[in-house]
This record gives sequence, structure tokens and C-alpha cells, in this order.
Amino acid sequence: MGRTFWQPVEGIIPPLVTPLAGPETLDHEGLARLVERVIAGGVSALFILGTSGEAPCLSYRLRRELIQRVCALARDRLPVWVGITDTAMAEAVSLGRFAAEAGARALVTAPPYYFPAGQPELVHFIRQLVAQLPLPLILYNMPQMTKVRFELDTLAQLMELEPVVGLKDSSGDMEYFARAVELARRRPDWRVWVGPEECLWEALRRGGHGGINGGAQIVPQWFVGLTEAHRAGDETRAAELQQKILRLGAIYRVERHASAVVKGLKCALSLLGVCRDDMAPPFESFRPPERARVRAILEELGLLEPQPGAMPSRP
Repeated sequence: MGRTFWQPVEGIIPPLVTPLAGPETLDHEGLARLVERVIAGGVSALFILGTSGEAPCLSYRLRRELIQRVCALARDRLPVWVGITDTAMAEAVSLGRFAAEAGARALVTAPPYYFPAGQPELVHFIRQLVAQLPLPLILYNMPQMTKVRFELDTLAQLMELEPVVGLKDSSGDMEYFARAVELARRRPDWRVWVGPEECLWEALRRGGHGGINGGAQIVPQWFVGLTEAHRAGDETRAAELQQKILRLGAIYRVERHASAVVKGLKCALSLLGVCRDDMAPPFESFRPPERARVRAILEELGLLEPQPGAMPSRP
């Protein structure tokens, strides 16, 4: 299989949750509604099997089913990116090749987790990985989860590999982000996107190319609107939308556990009638008290009317 040509993407790429209808079962109808929701909202691409997608908690069988269904639902309207992060290179390669056959346009990987790799080891790993992949590769800097980050010197080395085409930075370190953007100027086809949505406006002002933000699947119009306002020089409007996005972020803090971010996304989407809120083990959906708090946040933002029809929560 020849390598797919990279067409640079800017703007908003939502990292989709994986709608579930129980253990090892996709919520097919919810997934279809979710894909249509974000496409209608004007996003630039779809990213599956990332952190928001609970990828490390899903079986390889379920990951493959998700890839096939999302690529089929997208119908070439938007490029689909697939996360292949794994501790085993063979599994990452296998999933990447499967994604290419299904119609994906790019792959995404964070550093292998559990045993933190040294930077020379990380460079060697990525070199070996891209040599076996048929699609362009985007690096995912997520040190909170992987215990290691792509240092700037490492990025500079990896930028010399033509198949490596960009960076999603979820570190929240905006000085690192700005320096990564500066490095990106060495390659016209290289792109840098920000992960934390509270940093979206700042990232754009620092030269970033867009955001890969979980909240964009809840209200894609706010995120797309912010990027468009910035491009048009309307920073007043951009600031207004960033404030709305910050208020939406309260759904991630209704519980103290790290899993609250994904729980908040799924709970909000279920309340909006998009998909169920089942979580992959070992995580559990929000219980009624937390669910009520998410509802109150959505109502305060004008996203939910009192007592609308909502998808069922897991008992």
C-alpha cells in the first residue's frame, strides 16, 4: 500500500467520545448522531480513539469496529484521523494499517506509556513506526497520561521525517506550544493544534493552527466561530466565545477523578439527546447528583431547556 498524501488541516478537529451501549458494544445510533452533529457544526476533521475516546480501555475488536463505522459515516465529507497509541509497536502498526484500509486519512500517536521512553528511544520508536505506516502521522504530546513528552529537540529531529506532519499539544504549557509553532515554520505542511480548550484563543494568537478540543462535540459552533473570528481579526467576538467555552468547561469538574473529563463530555451529550453516557471499564457514568450538576451547567449556558427528552443514563 502506498502512503497517503497529507493535506494540511487547520481549524477545529473534535476528539470524539466513543458512544457505548454496554460493555464491548457501540451505540450505533448515537455514534451516527454525533458524527452528523460535528460535521454540521463546521469542523475540519474527525479524530477518534484519543483520550476522549477512551482508546486504552477499548478492545482491539471494538476499535476496529469504531474505525469502520466512523469512516463509513463520514463518507469522505471530512478526513478521519485515528489514534494508534500503544505500548506495543506491532499493535500500533496493525491498527494503523487497518485504519488506512477503512478510509482514514491520518494517524495519531502519543509516546508509548507505562515505561517512560528516553528521548533518543522515542526518536527511534517514531522512526521505526512511520516506516511501517501507510498514512501521515501526527504526534500527540500528552505528558499527563504518558509520563514523557516530545521535547523540542526531539520534535526538531522528527520534523525531518516527511510522514510526520504535525503535533497535538495537550500539555497546557503555552511556552512549549509557542516554541513548537516556531519550529513548525521550518515546514510549510507542518501543523500544531492545541488540546486544552481553555487555551484555544491564546494558542491561535500565538500562531497555532487550530484546536483538537473535546468540547467541540458539544457546541462545535462556538469553537469553529472562535477560530473564524480570530482569522477575521474580530478579537472581541473571539474573546466572547472563549468565555463561553470556559464556562462550558465546568462540566469537567463536577467530580474529583481524572475520568471526570470524559464522563462530563458523555453526560452532556446524553442530556442533549446525542448518545448514551456508558463508560468503558474501569470507569462509571455520572450518578444522578453529578448528572444534575451537568444539566444545570447546560441550562445556564442556554444549551438545554428544562426537562427536555434526554438519552437514558446507565442505572
